[in-house]
Amino acid sequence: MHRVVSREQWIAERQQLLAEEKVFTRQRDALGEKRRALPWVKVDKRYAFDTRQGPKTLADLFGDRSQLAVYHFMLTPGSDHICDGCAFLADHIDAARQHFEHADLAFAAVSRAPLGRIEQVRQRMGWGFTWVSSFGTDFNYDYGVSFTDAQIASGQTGYNYGTTPYANPDRPGTSVFAKDAAGQVFHTYSAYTRGSEHLIGALNWLDLTPKGRNENGVMSWVRLHDEYDGAPPACCHAAAG
Repeated sequence: MHRVVSREQWIAERQQLLAEEKVFTRQRDALGEKRRALPWVKVDKRYAFDTRQGPKTLADLFGDRSQLAVYHFMLTPGSDHICDGCAFLADHIDAARQHFEHADLAFAAVSRAPLGRIEQVRQRMGWGFTWVSSFGTDFNYDYGVSFTDAQIASGQTGYNYGTTPYANPDRPGTSVFAKDAAGQVFHTYSAYTRGSEHLIGALNWLDLTPKGRNENGVMSWVRLHDEYDGAPPACCHAAAG
């Protein structure tokens, strides 16, 4: 049984926690300022992606915006596996982008799988966001989410800036790019593992509750959204994106 107290005692303890929450909020704001102040790296490679509208460069993915967020969705060529953690995050994208696209931020998911496989998954899940294929390019390798057989064999993938020893062909992550008035593209930020966790709104809701994330292992209950008990049938048509 959890502690049960009077309303007056609850208010007193809640006020103490509120003081700590305000400190955390200010720390989070300061961290965001440091993130925005990071130096940029000019992107010199001309990456080409397969898209539903034909080949596009990284600069093309910005559209008419000056900022681009990329989610590195784990979808490995030749594999039938769909990463449920990536899908969990992806379920939050369309709701968010209908707002952040009006704040000068474009979005694209990028995977190494061929475009045909990407389209199968996108249509099944009902996602409308831009999702492109980097198959045959260095993009995933250059941004630290795909690894060669030699890297995997050595156990030295360098994933998450060398702090997380995962040894798989593909891993998830989030990268941010900026484009200047001359059309030059710059890499400004990348995050991996739990660095993308704050993008998952469902976890933020669960963090408010007595049971928290209610896990038996990290995200143990997470499934593709059409695989939960009582879920509606898999979507057949995705919105245009």
